[in-house]
Amino acid sequence: MSERRRMILVNAISEKDYGKDNKRRTKEEKEEKEFEELRKLLVERLEGIVLEKNVLKAMLHVPRHRFVPEYEQRAAYTDRPLEISHGQTISAPHMVAIMCEILELSEGHKVLEIGAGSGYNAAVMAELIGKTGRIYTVERIKPLVNFAMKNLEETGYDNVTVLLENGSIGYPRYAPYDRIVVTCAAPSIPKTLLEQLKPGGIMVIPVGDYFQELIRIKKDSNGNIHKKRKGEVTFVPMLGKHGFPKN
Repeated sequence: MSERRRMILVNAISEKDYGKDNKRRTKEEKEEKEFEELRKLLVERLEGIVLEKNVLKAMLHVPRHRFVPEYEQRAAYTDRPLEISHGQTISAPHMVAIMCEILELSEGHKVLEIGAGSGYNAAVMAELIGKTGRIYTVERIKPLVNFAMKNLEETGYDNVTVLLENGSIGYPRYAPYDRIVVTCAAPSIPKTLLEQLKPGGIMVIPVGDYFQELIRIKKDSNGNIHKKRKGEVTFVPMLGKHGFPKN
């Protein structure tokens, strides 16, 4: 084969590959645009549930479809929990929004999350605490730790640290925390979590077995605990030292 003919074939193959890459990019861009529109519609529906504009803005920025398995992506902007793996779910968007609103998150807060899941809840909180804040999210299931780390890295949330730990005892190393959020239901409020909450801090935790309530806890400057019920909820159970026993 002559050099000229070889170069013609190489160029033809290169142009064909470029065409495939271009089509793939165009398809991906179209899908991202569709997801963006679905996300806007979801946030509009949440406006009647959540009053804090900064929470809605945060949820508008976080691509939920990047925090679920591929087979669940088309359902990512429905307002319902979605399975991720190992019998775990990520909360419905309205519940994420409600919990973030109750937490009253601000720039620079240090947050402990019990139950990383896919990393979605941490991503929404990361938007609210900004680059000067820090989130430590603990997860007991190693494949989910890897999943959450991958999702957060790919979406650019570098102020979140995912830790392989049993969250029922919290994470004393970086305590005290401005905010603590628990995404699994405990039999009662773990004392260890209360101890890791900073004076003036807020914790949100679901408590109960079959009947669960979302509880807002505020620790005042003197260390006194004030509890407020925020409604009935349904979460997966907390396991571990201060959680429910394994079946």
